[in-house]
Amino acid sequence: MPEPKRRETITPTPSSSHPDRYVPNALKFAFGGAAGMMATCIVQPLDLIKTRMQLAGMGKSSVAVTSEIVAMEGFMALYNGLSAGLLRQATYGTTRLGVFNYLFDSYKERNQGVAPGFVQKTMLGTVSGGIGAFIGTPTEVVLIRMTADGRLPERQRRNYSSVFEALSRIVKEEGVLKLWRGAAPTVFRAMVVNAAQLSTYTQAREMMLVSISDGILLHFSASMVAGLVTAIASLPVDIAKTKIQNAAKGQSQMSVITNLIQNEGVLSLWKGFLPYYARLGPHTVLTFIFLEQMNAAYFRSE
Repeated sequence: MPEPKRRETITPTPSSSHPDRYVPNALKFAFGGAAGMMATCIVQPLDLIKTRMQLAGMGKSSVAVTSEIVAMEGFMALYNGLSAGLLRQATYGTTRLGVFNYLFDSYKERNQGVAPGFVQKTMLGTVSGGIGAFIGTPTEVVLIRMTADGRLPERQRRNYSSVFEALSRIVKEEGVLKLWRGAAPTVFRAMVVNAAQLSTYTQAREMMLVSISDGILLHFSASMVAGLVTAIASLPVDIAKTKIQNAAKGQSQMSVITNLIQNEGVLSLWKGFLPYYARLGPHTVLTFIFLEQMNAAYFRSE
């Protein structure tokens, strides 16, 4: 009986001792989303701190913002918006991985089995990130609002109890199109993130493999390099997106961005860089580690 066709993914295979074994496409989607969700459970406080810093304006450090949240709202407030973060990974995270793998395989089929190079992978990452972000924008809007709610005056807080209640209330109170508020910067950010992250990770991993054996240390090191490059490139877009999605009714997207630069300066586009990078790097490496462990468990169960 002929061997099944092996499909490559953006992640390294879990074991070089099984070069002819692969994870079915349906499980690639499931494993990718699950890995992202598990990583989110760990780094959610960093995401909340990053969002609060972006909305707070100039003058507050990450330590000051964290201390203020714990003192005024309690330690568990650091996990506000977790349900939205998990649903975001279940939509955006799963979609970008599945679309990337589909496009990757299609490229190989059209080119007689030749895998895409660095430039092609960057383009595939850009397309898959954009598609995933458009699908995941509603959960992104809810995530921003839930993580920002605690800094608002009490009478202005939305007090969403869960991501599903938030989605329902936004549709009822503001209209379904508000779920895609800030879709353009969200999609653009995802395209930048995926183009930088996937291509840089692959390149860094290949270069480091010369001196570091394949394993968790290699994945961690390559992911942190990719996270740094991605953070520098995508943080200005992320800040603009956050401001737009949390803006009051009636404010145009352009006025939000213009006011930000005029009032806080160009460098405000990189405000909250440390918590942003601190979240992006660990989230990337944790996602890879969890994904590889699930892949390995699948192979052991065969």
